[in-house]
Amino acid sequence: MLLTLAIIAVTSIAAASGVRAAAPTTTVSSTDACLPQFQHEMRALHSKDSHNLCELTRGKVVMVVNTASQCGYTGQFADLEALYQDYKDKDFVILGFPSDSFKQEHADEEKTASVCFVNFGVTFPMMATTPVTGSDANSVFQAVTAASGEAPKWNFHKYIVAADGSEVQSFPSKVIPTDRAITDVIDSYLATAAK
Repeated sequence: MLLTLAIIAVTSIAAASGVRAAAPTTTVSSTDACLPQFQHEMRALHSKDSHNLCELTRGKVVMVVNTASQCGYTGQFADLEALYQDYKDKDFVILGFPSDSFKQEHADEEKTASVCFVNFGVTFPMMATTPVTGSDANSVFQAVTAASGEAPKWNFHKYIVAADGSEVQSFPSKVIPTDRAITDVIDSYLATAAK
């Protein structure tokens, strides 16, 4: 009964905030394998090193977010970092994808990295600048767009992927990362993954 009420509450909050929930997608055991969209490496922001997305995401609830360092929403880096600090020890990770898809990212990755790491103290994994919309979108954004049925309409669009890939929820730019609509979904996905 309580689980049913919790599901109804999360669904109601999500609907009221403009959130789109996706139909179930291909699932995997949350501890054995990584999801198909995370089975590769991507270059880290302003680095020759790469992030192994499988290692970063295996068995975790994942937030995927497109960022821009010259946007009115750039201040959300602080909220993203606060969310990451609150949940990083609870099988949750944020993957940041700087993008110039909306023409608000520096052409120089050094400047982008400075905004993220120096100005906002970001510690969650940030990828190299990459497209997030259309046919040029990176494979992660192609996958979350297909699973959620919603492409990013602007910078700081957020997707939350259940640990087993069974659900992807989409949140528009205006919903701040620490909003209860987002934390309720994260908590719900973490509870499901723990079963």
